[in-house]
Amino acid sequence: MNPKIKIGLLGTILSTSVSCSPTKQAKPNEDNLPNVILIHLDDMGYGDLSLTGATRYKTPHIDNMAREGLFFTHYYSAQAVSSASRAGLLTGCYPNRIGFHGALGPQSKIGLSDNEETIAEVLKKRGYATAAYGKWHLGVQQQFLPTNHGFDEFYGIPYSNDMWPYHPTATFPDLPLFENEEIVNPGVSPDDQKQFTTDFTLRTVNFIKENQDTPFFIYLAHPMPHVPLFVSEKYEGKSEQGLYGDVMMEIDWSVGMIIETLEEHNLDKNTLVIFTSDNGPWLNYGNHAGSTGGLREGKGTTFEGGQRVPCIMLWRGTIPKGSISNSLASSIDLLPTLAEIANAPLPENFIDGVSLLPILEGDLEATPRETFYYYYRQNNLQAVRRDDWKLVFPHPGRTYEGFQPGDEGMPGKVQEHYPHEGGLYDLRRDPGERYDVSESYPEIMELLMQTANEARQDLGDDLTGNKGKNRREPGRIEE
Repeated sequence: MNPKIKIGLLGTILSTSVSCSPTKQAKPNEDNLPNVILIHLDDMGYGDLSLTGATRYKTPHIDNMAREGLFFTHYYSAQAVSSASRAGLLTGCYPNRIGFHGALGPQSKIGLSDNEETIAEVLKKRGYATAAYGKWHLGVQQQFLPTNHGFDEFYGIPYSNDMWPYHPTATFPDLPLFENEEIVNPGVSPDDQKQFTTDFTLRTVNFIKENQDTPFFIYLAHPMPHVPLFVSEKYEGKSEQGLYGDVMMEIDWSVGMIIETLEEHNLDKNTLVIFTSDNGPWLNYGNHAGSTGGLREGKGTTFEGGQRVPCIMLWRGTIPKGSISNSLASSIDLLPTLAEIANAPLPENFIDGVSLLPILEGDLEATPRETFYYYYRQNNLQAVRRDDWKLVFPHPGRTYEGFQPGDEGMPGKVQEHYPHEGGLYDLRRDPGERYDVSESYPEIMELLMQTANEARQDLGDDLTGNKGKNRREPGRIEE
């Protein structure tokens, strides 16, 4: 389905009503600071919700978030793969600025630097209680764990749920489950993974109840719907789209449970709930992968299917109901947005994000962000965007097109160094990036080339041999 058609579907959905222990660091919420819950999925595509075109399962609670809140149609993850995306999300920086490229493995010796401030650290300056549940993937060594980056609590896995001995094509060590900095389960089993969505949701619910008198920030990073897919018995076989649909239905249940808990404790009007994904779908997994909703390519690419993901924000009484923003926005904008909401100082280090608060408060024509840099594959600048225009540079990169996807958890083939051609695309008229109009718009080409040169001077570009002046090192474990 064409993404333009899906946005029309979104408008139809939004116009139709549907029912649906305090930490020591925390302070009483005397300033009535809003709570924040960030629900972050793994590998969910743009087309994986009922409101964006999914037809073989329903996501009523997530749809209702959009109906009562704000949907961003042009929201981008910081990068198209896990660790880098999460680094950008939590620090407000392009991942390559802070030394993150791609996904960290279980034996990685790098992680999030102590010199970078996370959303949790920013909000703790204002007395927030903080918790992280689910997937971390910003370093497995003790100094890199969430409890050393502003979170009072952590319960979850240190890296992707497929990095374990049951992987169909690769060899990995056991997948540990952490409680704060202690390994409470050294070897997660398939049965354990079936309970992940439920367990992380219940942890979130309990944290809400225990901290209802203090401002809180919860980062709920579900490992699903990343492969391998697992679902609890209560949702097994419930959808018409097999296991993937079952998983998405259980995630929708999770969202509903969280919002219901907020309502029960009269916290719904003082809580901002954000729902989004780390990147697009891993398409070569076939029926165990999500949908881009007609966008080009998927995870691991800088085409729209790799980085444009759904983002919904619900903040009753502040965000006008049924809002749709077509403005350019990114996960790196969340930190400055939340800092402004909480009246908290920004990190001392330079960040790339901008505050989206004017949009949340109802100015849907506001354009806090005019440009976006698409980096992937080490420090390669593969595309730049300005307003509606995206300039893609010739680059070697992943492609799923022309290959038979896998089935039932087995990956299909994918080409990793395909020579993609460059082109200029008008994303409002051509969201699928199929029609190069560079010859018709030389003035736009010149403007975007200037934007690219600014990015190269600032952050570098391996494709053109630019080193960049303003990149910082990640944290490292010395050998």
